Amino acid sequence: MNNDIYILSLTAASIGFIHTLIGPDHYLPFIMMAKAGKWSRIKTFWVTIICGIGHVLSSVALGAIGIAAGIALDKLELIEGTRGEIAGWALITFGFLYTIWGIKKAYNNRPHSHIHVDSKGTYVTHAHHHEGEHVHTEKRKSLTPWILFTVFVLGPCEPLIPLLMFPAAQESVSGLVIVTTVFGVVTISTMIAVVFVSLWGFSFLPLGKLERFTHALAGFAIFASGLAINLLGL
Repeated sequence: MNNDIYILSLTAASIGFIHTLIGPDHYLPFIMMAKAGKWSRIKTFWVTIICGIGHVLSSVALGAIGIAAGIALDKLELIEGTRGEIAGWALITFGFLYTIWGIKKAYNNRPHSHIHVDSKGTYVTHAHHHEGEHVHTEKRKSLTPWILFTVFVLGPCEPLIPLLMFPAAQESVSGLVIVTTVFGVVTISTMIAVVFVSLWGFSFLPLGKLERFTHALAGFAIFASGLAINLLGL
């Protein structure tokens, strides 16, 4: 590895880490959906890593096509910006619809009382809710990882394209592979670390009555992530 590629790799690692950390869309959807859907650690890990791979590779593919076709950097960045806006709107739409569904689910599962008469003629009242009784909701939740994967494939890694231009200009295939690998590994590792550290922290928070609103809160968090992309450029 020559000195230029070494420096570029360190830059790729730094940018991948910072880009992921300041972009809540890289981890907030996984944190909230894992919490709301009671995902296992294995499921959370694989959903996060597969979405991360799709996120990075989609930009790699676009960059490779652009480099091969001789497309200028500013045009590639324009395409990436458009993809980012589309991904933002996809998160906004999904988050909004999931919030509405979560509110409806919370309302349907609100605690209520039933009055029964026992064998002695005594009236007995007990609290009751319908959480877990409707199996068809599981089918709807099972689509969530695929929706997130689609959104993340649409979502660009804007900093990656400029990083690829230097080794491409030197016609260094090994440089392209090294820089891409470093950026991808750091980005995905940061996503996984933030997701699991956050879930560990959430495990200490007593939700109490808010427990039945976790789906609605998850949808709102995803909705807010989409707004952060389109309005704040995160």
